[in-house]
Amino acid sequence: MAARNPRLGSKMRLNLKVPFAEKDQAKKLGARWDAGRKIWYVEGKDDLAPFSRWSPTPHDASADDGRAQKSVSAKNQDSSGKVQVGSRYVEHPRVCDCPPWEVCDKCRATALSSRV
Repeated sequence: MAARNPRLGSKMRLNLKVPFAEKDQAKKLGARWDAGRKIWYVEGKDDLAPFSRWSPTPHDASADDGRAQKSVSAKNQDSSGKVQVGSRYVEHPRVCDCPPWEVCDKCRATALSSRV
């Protein structure tokens, strides 16, 4: 990890994968505990090099119930790594380029949620 990561900026949060035995070391360096998500993180640090040993790999689900996502994805994959979907799965075509969690005027008619 580089000493300064320009993508993160000074206000960005970086979740850490800190083993329980090393929590005091992380805390001394400035890491904080998020009790709601049950994860260590750093925020507003220009130099992230001291935290590189706890930086999660791209394959780690480091936030928002990653354990559940791993078990579901493992269940839906065969040994070749190809994702298997259920027999009732229907792929809906994309109507626009908005993020899936937002509904714009173009995709309002095909949206699954009517909360918007």
